[in-house]
Amino acid sequence: MSAAFLSVYDKTGIVEVARVLSQAGIDIISTGGTARLLKNAHIPVQEVSDVTGFPELLEGRVKTLHAKIHAGILYKREKPDHLREITELGIPQIQYVIVNFYPFVDAVKKNLPIEEMLEYIDIGGCTLARSAAKNYPHVTVVVDPADYTELISQIQTMGSTSSSLRKKLAFKAFNLTSYYDSQIARFFQEKLHMRFFPPESSIPLYGYSPLRYGENPHQHAALYGDFWNYFQQLQGKDLSYNNILDIDAAVRILSEFGSDSAIAAIFKHSSPCGVGMGMTVKEAFEKAFKTDKESPFGGVIALNKPLDPALAEILADIFVEVIVSPEYEPESLQLLQKKKNLRLIQVSLNKLPPPRYIIRSLCGNSYLLQEPDNMLLDQEKMKIVSLRKPTPEEMNKCLFGWKVVKHVRSNAIVFSDADRTLGIGAGQPSRVDAVRIAIDKAGREGLSLKGSAVASDAFFPFPDGLELAASAGATVVIQPGGSVRDKEVIEAANKHNMAMIFTHLRHFLH
Repeated sequence: MSAAFLSVYDKTGIVEVARVLSQAGIDIISTGGTARLLKNAHIPVQEVSDVTGFPELLEGRVKTLHAKIHAGILYKREKPDHLREITELGIPQIQYVIVNFYPFVDAVKKNLPIEEMLEYIDIGGCTLARSAAKNYPHVTVVVDPADYTELISQIQTMGSTSSSLRKKLAFKAFNLTSYYDSQIARFFQEKLHMRFFPPESSIPLYGYSPLRYGENPHQHAALYGDFWNYFQQLQGKDLSYNNILDIDAAVRILSEFGSDSAIAAIFKHSSPCGVGMGMTVKEAFEKAFKTDKESPFGGVIALNKPLDPALAEILADIFVEVIVSPEYEPESLQLLQKKKNLRLIQVSLNKLPPPRYIIRSLCGNSYLLQEPDNMLLDQEKMKIVSLRKPTPEEMNKCLFGWKVVKHVRSNAIVFSDADRTLGIGAGQPSRVDAVRIAIDKAGREGLSLKGSAVASDAFFPFPDGLELAASAGATVVIQPGGSVRDKEVIEAANKHNMAMIFTHLRHFLH
């Protein structure tokens, strides 16, 4: 006689499934709360202890880890020796395994101590799922209530399940147990403050959100994780893969600045077009926009303070894909709702955690993992290496530029004032070319670089880039230092009466 083993934490739909199985002549074996629920629904049930002849142990911690259960799942139906053995031992022929697990992931969010979290680690359910998935040619495993409808349909129409369905459900079971274990491993890694990268690692992906496509229409893509716990879409088309990359880059740069002043950052293809600071978001945006009036077309605008009507009126006449703000004043929403395709995103900036890893997928089935670049500048470790010291005003210009250049693709150069970017050169193999581009862009926008600061994400390998910046009007330089030609670069700064600061902190971004 065929049997089904049912033991679920999430009991959604389990009564209906059990009734269909029972009506199909399949014996039901169950445990604990699931068994009680089915009995109350007048569905015939065998308790697992009646099958094994062994009581539940240790307050229910050991219920299903028994040879009679797992042999009934794992035996190969095509082998006469297997069938004879389980028949002689009175082992049930388990054809269906329907389980789901203790909610470990939900418990993590409660920030419980390790000792309490141990009670949320499922052992029996995971083991049952793996056994059933391993023997998918003969056994149907269901770990997701969303699959009950298809299961019921096939049992009622075919009397059993198809091979293709069993394969699909086995994959889901293995995928879930892998994810479940990786969440446990990550929990212990964080609780024990283990920063190292272990020899073997898995990164749990959850919170699946399908995307229309990836960077290009022919690429499939999806979003995973807690993104929508911190971002809320108020209007507009669904976010694209590229939108999400730009949003992430933009809010990262906002995190560099405090909340005393309004900050506006304009991004396109994960690179800043301009960043501005002001008393209001309108003032901050206008400063950012003046850095480059062409590139923001179709880009992302991110603010660290509520979007007010004064700025909303301006943005209503500019084509951008996305606006990100911690809050939208009602009148601002009314002004922007006329642009139905414009995506308005509200972000919980104060609650937004930094990224856990930076991950790059490589050829050869390989991955690069690193910690994110969350290092902030320690002004105590800065060193003035020039003969002339920067003035307080120049220092403010340097600090603003340094916060921005960290988020520009390498090689990166940023000319800045104390409250705005003036010229940005990004993503160049040659640092001097990055300087040229930044100067050229400032010139095309009619922005003077006289008295500006120039920030470089890595050292100047030769004096040429610094000399070019000096000829454009920059009077102060902030850079990591560390070149074998530092002495020559310092001499060039002194020659042009420039002040220069070494941060001893590099910010490559690739």
